[in-house]
Amino acid sequence: MNLTTIGFDADDTLWHNERFFRVTQDRFAELLLDHCPPGLDRDGLDARLLAAEKRNIGHYGYGVKGFTLSMIETAIEVTEERVPASVIQELIVAGQMMLSYPIELLPHARAAVEAVACRYKVVLITKGDLLDQERKLAQSGLGDLFDAVEIVSEKTPEVYAGIFSRHGEGATRALMAGNSMRSDVVPAVEAGAWGVYVPHGEIWELEQAAAPADAPRFREISDLGALPALVEEIG
Repeated sequence: MNLTTIGFDADDTLWHNERFFRVTQDRFAELLLDHCPPGLDRDGLDARLLAAEKRNIGHYGYGVKGFTLSMIETAIEVTEERVPASVIQELIVAGQMMLSYPIELLPHARAAVEAVACRYKVVLITKGDLLDQERKLAQSGLGDLFDAVEIVSEKTPEVYAGIFSRHGEGATRALMAGNSMRSDVVPAVEAGAWGVYVPHGEIWELEQAAAPADAPRFREISDLGALPALVEEIG
């Protein structure tokens, strides 16, 4: 069966994103370590922040706002509510700065989308803050290339099945490309689509998962420059 729809992840697939979280987390550690109790080092602080992010996803979803609130919550917890207000203010500023970083496309991003858009429906499928994702798409200059944009709270097999039914002829005739094994590849494959892993940079701990190596519809490419040829091969 021939492909009709190509899905693209956004953050760290089409443009840089995770590195801004890493820079902000470094700033978080700089601000907090002097106020932490003895015995809590950088690794321990990172673990506490990750735990807060994990339990807060259901409340705040993915993205900068949830990350900022998780930093504030962790700061209050690890200092037993003794964190200075000035540090909280610095964390708020750090979160606001993340919402203003310029968008930098990854290599081959535009060329890959343009190449497949000639023959297939192309859909941007991303998680995160609605306003922030809309801002990044507008600044990327790629918006006009997509037939549809889907900003979702979670990427599950059911979500992919629904998206590929609305924007094509179902998951079995769709392909999803992205840098997250957990969100972009595994659930797409489970929905019946092709899942193409495009590794890039550091992966957030909560986005890591084992590759579905034995799945017939799993593929891995080095970068988006290889995607048009793969799509042509699949059909």
